[in-house]
Amino acid sequence: MILSALHLPAHSRILVGLSGGVDSVVLLHQLHQLAPRFDWQLSALHVHHGISPNADAWADFCAEFCAALGVKLHIERVNIAPLRAEHGVEAAARTLRRAAFARYECDFVALAHHADDQAETVLLQLLRGAGVRGASAMPVGRVSTRQNHHEDVGLKPDLRFVRPLLTTSRADIVAYAHAHQLRWIEDESNQDDHYSRNFLRQHITPRLAEKFPAYRHTLARSAQHFAEASQLLDELAQLDAGETSATLAIARLQSLNPARSKNLLRYFLDQHGAPMPQTVQLDEMLHQLLTARQDAAVCVEYGDWQVRRYQGNIYALPALPEFNKDLVLQWQGEGELDWPPLNAHLIFKTVGTNLFVQLDENHANLSHLQLIVIALDNAESLTLRLRQGGETLRPHPQSPTRTVKNLLQEHGVPPWLRERLPLVYCGERLVAVIGG
Repeated sequence: MILSALHLPAHSRILVGLSGGVDSVVLLHQLHQLAPRFDWQLSALHVHHGISPNADAWADFCAEFCAALGVKLHIERVNIAPLRAEHGVEAAARTLRRAAFARYECDFVALAHHADDQAETVLLQLLRGAGVRGASAMPVGRVSTRQNHHEDVGLKPDLRFVRPLLTTSRADIVAYAHAHQLRWIEDESNQDDHYSRNFLRQHITPRLAEKFPAYRHTLARSAQHFAEASQLLDELAQLDAGETSATLAIARLQSLNPARSKNLLRYFLDQHGAPMPQTVQLDEMLHQLLTARQDAAVCVEYGDWQVRRYQGNIYALPALPEFNKDLVLQWQGEGELDWPPLNAHLIFKTVGTNLFVQLDENHANLSHLQLIVIALDNAESLTLRLRQGGETLRPHPQSPTRTVKNLLQEHGVPPWLRERLPLVYCGERLVAVIGG
């Protein structure tokens, strides 16, 4: 047995990422051997990227291998072209692979990373100037959460990743494959040292092994130290942040020394699923947030994200899309409608004689009323529109009519959201503002 000492509960549903390479072939083979003992339900997922001219042959090989084991195989065909230009081939392929996992019901996703992969990851992160979190490399097990949402785009929030081979060397994996007369495929791109990982694998780590035979284990130990340090920094940031909130008070950052304020801002961004900015970006972000006038409209953009300041608080959110300001949607009984201005969805649910309408979103920082109730006899002509200016609304039956502009200001709705909120009309009468 070459699997790491990783406890996977009996009766677990395990989805194995199967590329067809020796690592994933050995992982699936050994899990399959152990499955009867623990009553595991195994399946496998092969992601067909279409990058290599041999991609079809790889998918066929995986199908034959799984058929021989009696393991159900899912094949996902993905197109990396839309992501390739911005993120590169490797990152685009990784993002699409991970998104594919979300489409299948399982308790664990088993990945075939091994000790050589871990050592290479530590070296690559250090060469990129990563902090302690990046240098902690890959954990044996991890749950996909909002804290690592930027790594786990599209994944279910409780999806658990495991790497049962992480403490096993590639040499031992190959030896196992030969001992069990397993076949596997070789990805020709692994020979292209244009890729940083291949360069390390072909030119650097062999020399390290000559001088430092235990380099895999020592780098793995360093990764563990970095992981522990990262955990301590997160706990310090939790103390500095105070009560959990959708925003971060500027005063919190101003009360800390530079190192702790940077740590807190990184933690805040991570809590919202934002990618980590580079050091120069983080320094500039912190400078603008802390030195702007109280009434200044600060917006720092990096990548596909924005960090904004409003009324003494910091907001982190994905960059909002362009939208048609003349948008009008007619409700025709659907359970859900897309709302492009917020890149969100409107949820409709009928209960008795009432229609409940809710904005289902995760990133717009709306801490205000999101659920409204409309009598069904008024819902036949229900439309959703955007502000055009001059709208008035009676918030409650006994309250006076107010302008929507003043109501949004009083409720503290950030300026960048006010023009994007859905206004609910019954006929030509404005009855509610969702999120306002």
